[in-house]
Amino acid sequence: MTGPIVEHESAVLIIGAGPAGLVLGNLLLAAGVECVVVERRSRTYVEQRARAGFLASDTVRTLSRHGLAEGLLAGGQTHDVCQFRTEQGEFTLHYGELGNREAHTVYPQQFLVRDLVAEYLRRGGELHFDTPVTELGGLDGERPWLLAEAPDGTAHRFRGRYLAGCDGRQGVARTALPDGAVGRMRRGHGVSWLALLAEAPPSLGAVAYAVHERGFAGHMARTPSVTRYYLQCEPGTDPESWDEDRIWAELELRMRADRHGPLKRGPIIERAVVDLESDVLDPIQYGPLFLVGDAAALISPSAAKGANLAVMAAEVLARAFTADLRDGDPAPLARYSTDCLPVIWRAQEFSHWMIGLLHAPSGDDEESRFLRALRTARLESLRTSRTHQDHFAENYVGLGPTPNHGESR
Repeated sequence: MTGPIVEHESAVLIIGAGPAGLVLGNLLLAAGVECVVVERRSRTYVEQRARAGFLASDTVRTLSRHGLAEGLLAGGQTHDVCQFRTEQGEFTLHYGELGNREAHTVYPQQFLVRDLVAEYLRRGGELHFDTPVTELGGLDGERPWLLAEAPDGTAHRFRGRYLAGCDGRQGVARTALPDGAVGRMRRGHGVSWLALLAEAPPSLGAVAYAVHERGFAGHMARTPSVTRYYLQCEPGTDPESWDEDRIWAELELRMRADRHGPLKRGPIIERAVVDLESDVLDPIQYGPLFLVGDAAALISPSAAKGANLAVMAAEVLARAFTADLRDGDPAPLARYSTDCLPVIWRAQEFSHWMIGLLHAPSGDDEESRFLRALRTARLESLRTSRTHQDHFAENYVGLGPTPNHGESR
């Protein structure tokens, strides 16, 4: 950084322009609460970064209620069917007809971010791209602030009443928490996935989960021309060590294409290794700093809950900020963690259950054989039990009861 520090003031300082930060910013602007969003990446990067695309019905209702769903309602695809492929055969669940009879809307996260950025700017919001936050201060009583570096190297200090950390698990908001300030609960699941985007149409009209002795494989539609695939791999795998021929051969083997039909192939346009782990802070607030999305609680991708939890918490926090800053009621802010953590833990529990449903050790020792037999029993129960299917559908699509202490006026 060079030259003098440029000073700024705003009521709420939001770090991160992902779904959490952008939903929060849009809701605050709609409520007349001043805010600013600071994002370390470029606008091009955040609008093209491929992430999850399965939005729960609650999430779609939340975005619709606040005028943030025009793009997804026009361009999203309704998905309400999933398939499981095992050595015993294939079965299909029309989960949109089970449980609460709700479906997913598939809308790639980068499209949602693009829409939220455009709407935030249309509403007159202040958004700084390419501006990494280098330091946070004032968390122990004084007016909180953040120091950030603009693209030209200029230092900017933003001061506010509150900070919202929406910058992910490795972001500056979480790392700024003093040692011992909050509790942390973490579980590494010992499972890694090779996450792939293929420039190819979906091969099935459903999400497909394949359980195979060589490991899990998954198929999830993203758009009519792009499909997400997953392949279980060894932890520490270099994604570039898998060439396209190997990827497609392994996908077809694990998804049993010889029995159920070939996959529609295309270039692999993105590949990365994802280690399945869960990481929850408690509480998810410290002084004037409030954490949202992955900054508060990382969840494995096994049940597509991350973006949905982020939108849920952003709405709760927007309502709480508005109650305090506009209406003089600090109570909702005080209970932010209490409101959000039960929903987060319910999602964590289902995600953990899904990991156990889809994965089992491959060894020949007694415990590995026992766990594989349990997995077979779980899948058989899901295939045959309507009660089990209803429970699956309710948790697969939804987040469960969400906090609702009344809309801000």
